[in-house]
Amino acid sequence: MKNYLVTLLWLVLFLPAASACGGDASGRIGAGEPEGPETPATPAVTYKNPVFREFLVADPTVIRGDDGNFYLYATEAGHNNIPILRSADLVHWTKVGEAFTAESHPQITDKAGANLWAPDINRIGDRYVLYYSQPGENNKHAIGVASAPSLTGPFTDHGKLIGSNEIGVDISIDQFYIEEQGRKYMFWGSFRGIWAIELADDGLSLKPGAEKRKIAGDQYEGTYIHKHGGYYYLFVSTGDFMKNYHVVVGRSKSLLGPYVDRAGRDMLSVHHELVVGNGNGFVAPGHNAEFVTDDKGQDWMLYHTRLEEGGPRYLLLDRIDWVDGWPEVRGYKPARSAVAPVFE
Repeated sequence: MKNYLVTLLWLVLFLPAASACGGDASGRIGAGEPEGPETPATPAVTYKNPVFREFLVADPTVIRGDDGNFYLYATEAGHNNIPILRSADLVHWTKVGEAFTAESHPQITDKAGANLWAPDINRIGDRYVLYYSQPGENNKHAIGVASAPSLTGPFTDHGKLIGSNEIGVDISIDQFYIEEQGRKYMFWGSFRGIWAIELADDGLSLKPGAEKRKIAGDQYEGTYIHKHGGYYYLFVSTGDFMKNYHVVVGRSKSLLGPYVDRAGRDMLSVHHELVVGNGNGFVAPGHNAEFVTDDKGQDWMLYHTRLEEGGPRYLLLDRIDWVDGWPEVRGYKPARSAVAPVFE
């Protein structure tokens, strides 16, 4: 009886006050309204990595076309051409062509039948310009250039742009094109330093009299430069590309450097910050493409990784978070699954 009276007194004294304050007896907001079944939140659209499994691709480059779709070019394992993939959302990709025909296939080094590596796609003027790498004998690799009026090609080859012998840099591959204040530059290099040189206005040749300039040290490759918040961010890959490859970054107020880490140490002396490394069952992530910003303002990065040491490379997608002015993949590990980009 005593317990019953106490409970009754509590209800008389406190329940009206709780209702008057807009809460129910448990203190939750919204008391006084009928308690129907909860309406589930709209489920977020998610995706799983890798985002493309039809065949093996690496070293991606991506551009958005006038039709709103994204076009991706890459190194294709076991195939001596550059595949062209298309997607509306960065998640679902379909092959729509190849960069070259059998007749237009480039040969710019002394290695007969050499593959084409690490393309870089850009729009320059009224045409699309595709830069590519090709291995040569004794590390005398080269970078070529081709163009087309359409993103689906076929591309017309214009021959060699940079050769290891001519430029004095072995393993001249992994090129990246960028424009700055009307001037055009090529960055390139693979474990022989990252270098930069100015191009002619059409992007098809070196600017007469231009001289190369070393930007970062001898342990990097796979250059990409992104401008954000008043800084240029130099993304490169480093490590053993079979087992502990990873993406790192430095930043500079100037396109041509010096690029430094958080502590102000120069990338010429091989100092940097981690963007993404091994984890979640993925091995040797690296060689990222250009960032894509979705309709919610979120930045995204495409890159390749392996599912085991020494295994084949697959295409991955991850969001980039900016933390205290520095970019990172969440947890510094590739995501197994995540909320997808938003394109409305």
